[in-house]
Formats: sequence, structure tokens, C-alpha cells
Amino acid sequence: MDWPHDPDGEEGSEGKRKYGHAVLAKKIDEEEDFPLTADEYVEAYGDHPVRIDYERVVSVADIFEHVDQEEYEDFPDFHKAMGRALRAADLWPYELEHA
Repeated sequence: MDWPHDPDGEEGSEGKRKYGHAVLAKKIDEEEDFPLTADEYVEAYGDHPVRIDYERVVSVADIFEHVDQEEYEDFPDFHKAMGRALRAADLWPYELEHA
């Protein structure tokens, strides 16, 4: 896919490779962007790349196909919804071991 910018370049990673939640979160101004809707976020960033792991990159829109929440009150609310979506889409490469 042709991305609007390199996911590992300056615009995509600010000089260091970032993954999943970090890429999604850095697009938000916690003080000014809430409340926020999924539609607003996808309209602004849907074609942007999100690096999942060292070999896999998907679009913001691909992740939002698995988001089950339409509006976010604040940053923690958004962050939790993104975590659920990444896990639902099998785009979260880490698993916790249960005792």
C-alpha cells in the first residue's frame, strides 16, 4: 500500500520506531481533542500507517473496523477502546500469561 508518509520516517515515528497504541495516541491532543468521535479520527487519519510489529503495518482505518465505540470522553476512554480493537483484530502481538 502507498502510505501518505513512511511509518518509520520522521512524520510517522518522530525519529524512533513506534508501534500500535503509541502511533494512535500521538495523533491526539489530550487537552483539545475531546470529546472525539471515531468518524472524526478516521476522517483525519484513516489512511495513516500503524506499525503493529517489525514486519506488519496496517492503516488506522483497518484498526477502526474493529472499534466497538463511537465516541470517546477523554484520552483513557480512547486508549481502552483502541486496546480492545487491536486485540479483537488480532493486531496485538503481546499476550499476558495468566496465573
